[in-house]
Amino acid sequence: MPRTTWRTTLLVSAVVAALLTPTAARAEPRAGAVGAGAGIPALTDEHGRVLTLRGWNVEDKANRGDAALSAVTEKHFRDMRAKGFNFARLLVFWDDLEPRPGQYSQAYLRKVERILDWAEKHDVKVLVDAHQDVFGPAFGHRGIPAWATRTDGLPFTPRPDDWFSEYFEPAVQRAFTHLYEDEDLRRAQARMWRVLADRLDGHPALLGYDLINEPMGEIREGEDLATAARRIERDQLTPLYNRLADAVRTVDRDAWIFVEPTPIVGEGVPTGLGRIHDPKVVYAPHFYNTGMEAGADYDPAAGWIESYERAVTRYPEQYEVPVVVGEWGPLNNSLPNMNRFYRDAMSSLGRYGSGWAGYVWCYGGGYCAVDGTGTFRTNKELTAEPYAEAVAGRVRSAAYDSGTGVYRLAYDAAGRRGSRVTELSLPPGDWRVTARGAALVLRKDRGRAWILAAPDARVTVTATRS
Repeated sequence: MPRTTWRTTLLVSAVVAALLTPTAARAEPRAGAVGAGAGIPALTDEHGRVLTLRGWNVEDKANRGDAALSAVTEKHFRDMRAKGFNFARLLVFWDDLEPRPGQYSQAYLRKVERILDWAEKHDVKVLVDAHQDVFGPAFGHRGIPAWATRTDGLPFTPRPDDWFSEYFEPAVQRAFTHLYEDEDLRRAQARMWRVLADRLDGHPALLGYDLINEPMGEIREGEDLATAARRIERDQLTPLYNRLADAVRTVDRDAWIFVEPTPIVGEGVPTGLGRIHDPKVVYAPHFYNTGMEAGADYDPAAGWIESYERAVTRYPEQYEVPVVVGEWGPLNNSLPNMNRFYRDAMSSLGRYGSGWAGYVWCYGGGYCAVDGTGTFRTNKELTAEPYAEAVAGRVRSAAYDSGTGVYRLAYDAAGRRGSRVTELSLPPGDWRVTARGAALVLRKDRGRAWILAAPDARVTVTATRS
């Protein structure tokens, strides 16, 4: 979730300190990758095709109880797909699912299923995100239920003009410690995930589960923010993710497990997370800049994107897991340098990630992707590019030149036992698609194109805006 301001002094010092630490050993490069992120494997589907996910967060934070999720409609998925997006990160809340200990809302589960049905209808893959903001309702937000919130009587002062700073309130920090350390709360969180995953297991639209949004923790006396974040990630989040992954696997063996670092990593500080012992793990950092979240313009000369990219690729290279950025996008998109920001960000995200979900698909102002008429808000149209949703083979290169309106994909087709169909997504407009090598364009329809290649063929696909 975006924040308006951070404890800026703490954050800047933490970033500088972390970027001076030695770089972790790099893994073997993935096919077709160069530079930062070269050792990061690609996300794949059940046919072994290389996936690219591009889409948006979908949420309803305003409504709860009987009205929960009522702001999410089929229109969200129809409109996203029409603009070329194939991915949604759906926010769900533990406090809605389990309002009282052990009492799970069947109505809420039915609503989540209905949303996934809409996504399936419009061919959008869904990541189900167990979301929390400032822990939960005990502090005026959403997420972990009030009955699972323990503060030891420590103080909490609401800060409505700087809500993210509420994470540093003593009561909130202590609540995270109890969630991570108290055995009964560990069991409750694992049971919640078993209930949710059991209900959604096998749904055609389901891609995976994001186990907890932007987890935080308690800073100990004498720790700076970077040191605390690494300790929390190493000693509390790594065990939590392994526990919750094990819980999910008791009912769902196929979905991807998405794990997030603390938000400090989203600012470009390397994570302290350890290995998650599951064969289908995705690293899911967020991509926010402190200054831009506080209203500043993008400064290309500051090198923030480059620093973020260097730092954020260390964990997935070391543990050889794919990357999907779970949230990104500034509040003010109309500042003078924001056009440059979106171009730089799209290029960076494509170098190391298997995809991303922007924040947020809604119809209005603020962070919304589109206005009330469904038209992209200023500069957000730059997120809609051609891309290969699924490549049946080894990707050699993929790039879009927004100046010429030309997208090129080069790949070595899979052998005889693999899938032979590659899928392209095209944003609104008139596109001409051609294939060279032992390949042909099977069909082009409604912003999609399908390419069939001979086994082991060397293929080049070009999409050109007319």
